[in-house]
Amino acid sequence: MDAPAAPAEARPVDLDRHVYGDRDAPLTLVEYGDLECPYCAAAAPVLRELVDTSRGGLRLVWRHFPLFTRHPFALTAALAAEAAGERFWELQEVLLRHQDRLTDADLDAHGARLGLTGLTGAAVQHHRADVEADYRSGVAAGVRGTPTLLVDGHRYTGPLELHALRTALGLPT
Repeated sequence: MDAPAAPAEARPVDLDRHVYGDRDAPLTLVEYGDLECPYCAAAAPVLRELVDTSRGGLRLVWRHFPLFTRHPFALTAALAAEAAGERFWELQEVLLRHQDRLTDADLDAHGARLGLTGLTGAAVQHHRADVEADYRSGVAAGVRGTPTLLVDGHRYTGPLELHALRTALGLPT
């Protein structure tokens, strides 16, 4: 009898897989967020405008930090967003706008409106390692809530307002 096969090596997870803005921007803002978090929903348009007006000087990296004990649909929403692949940011925006509609049926309906399928159920479970890697990196960085912002590895604790962020990041105001 042959020896049992060795377990498959876990594939490495790219923690910077969701980049909004210029991938080569000199400054990186990492957001640990929860798609069911109302504060993340409020921060999203501010952060997008910050990147959009940075003239290529800033990139935003999203990492999942689902607060599943507080937000029952945060994990399934994160898995759906992962399943959106290259259309992550498009679906992320929809999910943040519709946080009151994140059941599996809702996720499928949001996806259908965007022409996406396979956002729920068994089809998304292979993305669990990505979400878990994001979460573990957040725990290691001391993240306790969402949104938590890190600027080149240092926690930003100021207000989530455009002018304050521009000033703190040294971007033109």
